[in-house]
Parts: sequence; C-alpha cells; structure tokens
Amino acid sequence: MIYNDIKLILPQFCFKGAYQSAKELHSGNINTTYHVIYEEEGVQHDYVLQRINSYVFKNPQGVMNNIARVTSHLRNSLIKNGEDPARRVLEVIPTHAGELMYVDGNGDFWRAYPFITDATAYDTVDSPELFCEIGRAFGNFQKLLCDFPADELFDSIPDFHNTYKRFFTFVNSVGKDAAGRVAKAEEEIEFMFEHRKMMSSIVKLIDAGTLPLRVTHNDTKSNNIMVDNKTGKGLCVIDLDTIMPGSVLYDYGDAIRFGASTAAEDEPDTGKIALDLDKTYAFTKGFIEETNGFLTDEELRLLPLGVKVITCELAMRFLTDYLDGDLYFKVNSPEHNIIRARAQIALLKDIERKEAQLQKMVDELIAAK
Repeated sequence: MIYNDIKLILPQFCFKGAYQSAKELHSGNINTTYHVIYEEEGVQHDYVLQRINSYVFKNPQGVMNNIARVTSHLRNSLIKNGEDPARRVLEVIPTHAGELMYVDGNGDFWRAYPFITDATAYDTVDSPELFCEIGRAFGNFQKLLCDFPADELFDSIPDFHNTYKRFFTFVNSVGKDAAGRVAKAEEEIEFMFEHRKMMSSIVKLIDAGTLPLRVTHNDTKSNNIMVDNKTGKGLCVIDLDTIMPGSVLYDYGDAIRFGASTAAEDEPDTGKIALDLDKTYAFTKGFIEETNGFLTDEELRLLPLGVKVITCELAMRFLTDYLDGDLYFKVNSPEHNIIRARAQIALLKDIERKEAQLQKMVDELIAAK
C-alpha cells in the first residue's frame, strides 16, 4: 500500500488539511514521485511528493538551493512583466522545520511542490500546434532567466554534458565490462567511437567562448511542460533538478530529440524511428520566436548541432549504463538500456540524413524573426 511507504514523510511538510489519498506517478526515470491529495474544509489540495534519487544527485541540498533561486527569479520576472505567477512557476513547500527538503531515518531525501491542476504533461505530442506551444514555453523559460547569473548555479550533476569526460567514462565501462555485456553491444560501441569528435563540439565552442553559458534545464522533454487544459498554452516548466549552467543548444536539442521522434525513446523496432520534420519546424518556430532578441546569431545558427550532440550523448549514456549493469536509469528488463541506446542511434542516423533540411529550416526561421 502506497500510504505505508510515505506515512512517516507526509507529516513533515506544510500540507493544508487532512490526508485523503496518494498514487505513484511513473513518468520519470530518476526520482520516485507521488501525487498526494489533502482536503481542508471541503477544498481539495493537490501536492507532488518526491524522493530524490541520491545516487544520481549526490548533493540534494545543492539541487534544492538551485531550484529555490531559479524559481524565485522566474516568479519575480513574471511579476515585473505584469504577469500572474500563479500556476506558472514551481513552488517549493517547506518542511515544518522551514527546510527545502526532509531527510528521513534511512537517509533518503524528500521534497514537495503544489500539484498543478487542470493541466497536462504530454509524454507524446502528435499535434504540431501543441509542440509549437511547448517550444514557446521552453523559449519563454530561457527568456525569463536570460539575466540570471548562470555561473553562480551549483552543478547538480558535475560534467553533465561534458562529452569529453562522458566518452572516457564510456571507454572505461567498455574496458571493465562489469556486467559482462560488451560482447552484446559491439556494433553500438563502435558507433560511439565513430562519433566521438562530433559529440565534443559544443564543449569546444563553450570553452572557446563562441557559445555563452546560460541557465539551462537539461531535460527538455515535452512532459516537463504543464499545458493548460483549457487554453492549450504552456504554463510551467517542471522537473528542475538538472538546472545548471550550459548551452541553449542542449535544451533545444533534447526537446527535438524527444518530442520530434516518431517513436518512444525505448522503441525496440528501430524501423519505426525517424525525425519528424513537421514537428521539428513547429517547435523551432515557437522557440525562436520566443527567444528573439537575446540569443546570439551563433547560438541560433548552431541549434541543429544541439540535436545531433544530445541524441548521440544520450545514446552513449544509455549504453554506458547497460555496460555498468543498470545503475543510473530505471529499467523494466535487463535489455532496456541497450534498447534505448539502439533507439537513439537509429534516430541520430535519420537526423544525419536530414541535416541539410534541418539547417535550412532553422536558417529560414532566423531570417523571418
């Protein structure tokens, strides 16, 4: 019973009213998440309760400090723009001790937010119009944070997009073969070696000062935007654990990788996997229109590079976790991570086939802004 798993945690937070029910949400790969309902004098209050994965996030306090700072900045930016921040920004619910999170007797870290009602986080987006709105929402997120000092943020996952280090970690995993799986992944391993230079290109551009550091979300899946059920407009960016300094190319690339693929990121039939250019256009249009005025010409021109780099990087991350024995990502079978890696490789191959079309699309949208 779910209640027994969280009954000692619930009283630690400043929830309003009396407990009514809880259910686990299964959309994320990292943290354990519950939708909890309370009631006070006939009024229902919905909350999100999460156990932070401390294997992934080694410093949960640093993660929560980032979230508190960024959400405060977002709220203030909206108010300055004459907009109502209600339902537009995540709000951390403190513990009764006034802390951003609670540490239980097992050393597990817990945090809570209000649940944004009358809104939907879409795991898949079939409508180009909706994907355009999601592009606007992520673009608006960048715009509201364009004056935030990115270099002051804590690296919640150090070297998250440092593909130099990720590649050497991958090579080390191949050498150790801890789970005895290298022989099953020889083709995928070879693919990563062939693409190692491309994967490191954004890191080189940042180091050279060609690309500026910005506040980046680093997990820009469509299901990390809450979309208003009535208006169809993007309301709020959620899942802020990986807020860190980075390049806007990472956020754009991950959004296209996830949302414009014709199949799920763990689709076993790679023949079903391709880049949908209509959806790519829709997201890119919304994103570029919303970021008009503060992204540099170089950032805008190089957006397609972000799609390639992020898709390849994630394929390598899935493959590394497979070789290590599934320590990072949640899996539903021993083959889940290699299936994910193969799906991303298939997507990257199609992105490479359509690279000229993608670049032309972006160039035309830049010219029209």
